[in-house]
Amino acid sequence: MHFNRRRFLLAAGASTLAGCDRIGGEAARFLAGVGWREPEPVVLRPGMAEGHALRDGGAGTRSTVTDITTEVAILGSGAAGIAAAWQLSRAGFHDFVMIDGPEFGGNAAGGRIGEVSFPRGAHYLPLPSAESTHVREMLADIGVIERDAFDARPHYDERVLVHGPEERLFLDGKWHDGLVPEMEDTPDGAIQHAAFFARIDTLRHAVGNDGRKVFTIPLALASRDPAWRALDRQTFRQWMLDEGFTATSLHWYADYCCRDDYGAGHDTVSAWAGLHYFASRGGHARNAADGAVLTWSDGLHGLMSELTQRIEAQVRPRERAWRRAGMAVRVEEQANGVVVHGVDWPSGAPLPGVAPQAWRVRARRVICAMPLHVAAHVMDLRRYGFDPATHLSPHAPWLVSSFHLRGFPNEAAGVPLAWDNVVHGGRGLGYVVATHQWIRQARPAETVFTAYCPLDAGAFVDYVALAKAPGKPADIRRWLATAAPAELMALATTDLRTVYGRDFWRHADAVEITARGHAMATPTPGFLANAGNAALREADGRVLFAHADLSGLSVFEEASWWGTRAALRIVG
Repeated sequence: MHFNRRRFLLAAGASTLAGCDRIGGEAARFLAGVGWREPEPVVLRPGMAEGHALRDGGAGTRSTVTDITTEVAILGSGAAGIAAAWQLSRAGFHDFVMIDGPEFGGNAAGGRIGEVSFPRGAHYLPLPSAESTHVREMLADIGVIERDAFDARPHYDERVLVHGPEERLFLDGKWHDGLVPEMEDTPDGAIQHAAFFARIDTLRHAVGNDGRKVFTIPLALASRDPAWRALDRQTFRQWMLDEGFTATSLHWYADYCCRDDYGAGHDTVSAWAGLHYFASRGGHARNAADGAVLTWSDGLHGLMSELTQRIEAQVRPRERAWRRAGMAVRVEEQANGVVVHGVDWPSGAPLPGVAPQAWRVRARRVICAMPLHVAAHVMDLRRYGFDPATHLSPHAPWLVSSFHLRGFPNEAAGVPLAWDNVVHGGRGLGYVVATHQWIRQARPAETVFTAYCPLDAGAFVDYVALAKAPGKPADIRRWLATAAPAELMALATTDLRTVYGRDFWRHADAVEITARGHAMATPTPGFLANAGNAALREADGRVLFAHADLSGLSVFEEASWWGTRAALRIVG
């Protein structure tokens, strides 16, 4: 039995080839010795320069201003912003403008090398549960759900349902099916595994004293029963120990799952959030097994692209484009509406000595779909009940690294190459194969392996000397802003070197590394009681808020929930 909930499969690496962890000069000598050359990575830091300019007051300008007037301005083009635009357009409300921000798609962005598209962030979507009606509506609108969208078991497009083999685990030098390690590391290890998953099955159906399910997605529909919310006062690791779950293999799996969704281990994450990871899912399909997921070659960027096409079809014809490049730098509420001041740079990003171009959007209402740590520099959130000094959630930095391969490296014994491939015992959480969903009689000539690396203290434990960062998120972010490509490659390749050794570099001819300083919210104990988030969720004035940060869980379903809710408040 295993679970398939992973939005951000974050890979940094486990045990590595001897002498390769510090892959500066040593890796170069190693590769030169075998006649192969490691490709120089292209390093992307989307939004980092723009965000720092905003934080440091360097995003202002006195350049010529362009004015745009609209009913609604949407600030941000991530999952929340796109969901808001989709909901407005399908309701027949077309007078809106979306400001893309530094990167279209945000954590659901994608890229392309050669003929292969790949994710730069989130790469799959679990089957939506009955409560996630907004997600089912989206999937039905773009044709991913082909029939019976609101039945217990809708019929999905086979091309989007993940193909087998779905996932595998590298353990003791060979591949094993699934991700739960079948290990009896304590006398009652197997009994503990069975008991843990039986408990999860029970929690899936648990109901609080208010009649609501305890664990749901979206979180806004979950029970507020104080007896259950008390789980948010301790860590997931402590809860497991208190319940008698001591098996090392079980703790590894729980830790993996927490770092996967939340960017931090189970000794940091709230027990409520840890259990929510397992117990909140209830999606089924008529033509797929329980636990299946939906995925595209370029991850959730494929879903975002299809939603964008639907919006385009709804809003045309019109004189003005519904999307605008650039970044909001200041939001001002006025008596008759809201003024959004924004900039964009001719070069696409801030450069020394290059002045940005300024513009204004005058709107009746604004949907702020930006991360809250960015919004805090654009407007005074305290007037809405959110104090950044006390209410900002911790966020985990991370890397997403994609390797373009000519042909496929040789595989170790066991299960063949899967969509999701994880190394047991490592600080990372695996890599996915972009061409896995391609329907071909033979393997394609090229592919992309995408590895995900959460830069938490666990991932950094063996890289402190290299990174000169003690492992705190703020310290890691400072290092991430200036780290050399070779240093980033050291973190990006550890899983791949563990599995394939030198053979991997026979095939890899291009590498792209995306560094994100504030990738995902980490739900630490007490996150459910965040009064600032609660205040922003209830805001219903000229400025509405819509982002996964409002839930404290950085997942597509939460972001799109708040985007659709904000739009519905506008259209009634």
